[in-house]
Amino acid sequence: MTKALMIQGAGSNVGKSLLVAGLCRAARLRGLSVAPFKPQNMSNNAAVTVDGGEIGRAQALQALASGLEPVVDMNPVLLKPETDVGAQVVVQGKRLTTVKARDYAGLKPQLMAPVLESFNRLKARHDLVIVEGAGSPAEVNLRAGDIANMGFAAAAGVPVVLAGDIDRGGVIAQMVGTQAVLDPGDEALIKGFLINKFRGDVSLFDDGYRMIETRTGWHGFGVLPFFAEASKLPAEDALDLPRGGFGEGLKVACLALSRIANFDDLDPLAQEPGVSLTMVRAGEVIPAETDLVIIPGSKSTRGDLAFLRAQGWDIDLLAHWRRGGHILGICGGYQMLGRMVHDPEGIEGSAGSTDGLGLLEVETVMTGDKSLTRVEAVHETTGAMMRGYEIHIGRTDGPDRARGFARVAGLPEGARSADGRVQGSYLHGMFAEDGFRRAFLDGFGVRAGTQSYGQVVEQTLDELAAHMERHLDVEGLLALAR
Repeated sequence: MTKALMIQGAGSNVGKSLLVAGLCRAARLRGLSVAPFKPQNMSNNAAVTVDGGEIGRAQALQALASGLEPVVDMNPVLLKPETDVGAQVVVQGKRLTTVKARDYAGLKPQLMAPVLESFNRLKARHDLVIVEGAGSPAEVNLRAGDIANMGFAAAAGVPVVLAGDIDRGGVIAQMVGTQAVLDPGDEALIKGFLINKFRGDVSLFDDGYRMIETRTGWHGFGVLPFFAEASKLPAEDALDLPRGGFGEGLKVACLALSRIANFDDLDPLAQEPGVSLTMVRAGEVIPAETDLVIIPGSKSTRGDLAFLRAQGWDIDLLAHWRRGGHILGICGGYQMLGRMVHDPEGIEGSAGSTDGLGLLEVETVMTGDKSLTRVEAVHETTGAMMRGYEIHIGRTDGPDRARGFARVAGLPEGARSADGRVQGSYLHGMFAEDGFRRAFLDGFGVRAGTQSYGQVVEQTLDELAAHMERHLDVEGLLALAR
């Protein structure tokens, strides 16, 4: 019978996604058929699955750790924030609706059925399913109708291990406080705990570790030192992306939009030794010495155009272009580079039109249909092969489309300005393709490194599993699965 184990966090961003990825790789190396599962995720960083839907990119990385292609059942409910108070709801890979946060509670009861359906399908195909919670079970005000933490664990009968983040401080209170607020039935599902992200001499926490065991009665599965190599894995949170000034090499600045999406497009570039990449945050200017500005994807193109202008980045971009600089827009960033963005049906917010940046002779019309496809393309100017994926709404057209960024099935994809310094494309994941990345950087006179990005990710997942094996009782954790 297939077994399952759930990793929940004593808070947000305690490292659950990485812990699950490491456990998946450790189980796979033991010869088990293992799959990741996250009942509900909230992220604008999504992946296109082999079965034509979308899931959180953290689950796509966990699938890779498991030696699997990502499928929609690995993350049956995905919330994609569009505003501060509303999000698009994706169920089993397809958009269901858009709701305000206060209305989502009314929707949750009908989502447990597809969540359990997806979970049971994974159980039928694999020896082990490792489940990741969302946020924290200590948010007991959200317990009614919960599908992300204890609500799911109780419905599916899955044992729970609670992870705490010592890097933030207060980890003893995280653990003991979580137990204190949980309903006895939920608390009984917790079979142990572990401590994540320790820096320094682990023995200094021996007394604190024993205190947690004594106060809670939970079994401890170890203290995991901070895993520095995590920076080589796709970033889960935009806050984890590089910031600060430039170093040596090609200077690439990416705009940290308020609704930035699929920002792991940048990871392969950030790891190139000849590239210095930084995120430009709200309130900061685009550095004058920048060679290439990347406008990334966005979950709300018109909303982020307003955000961009509020930072003065439209002025900075024009100055950068006049100095001879290069600009690349990806997905929503591509749409922003055009003359206009029209949303006649109010798909991303209120109906209407917004002036774009006017650096490409194209216009975009938002439509209800979402493109979710894996793509093979040929880069127009270098002839390099590209593999990526499209995940967007809207159709873009105009004179600059005649000069495509790439060609897909012989047809132009994206657009280029007449001088070639402003380019836009709907293709995510392009820089993960080693041949294209090398050709692209060669156009800037930069020699790419010799390592394959895919091989680096695989090697880092192996190192993560080994790191967990050294410091945690992985055998004991896997033995908990029921």
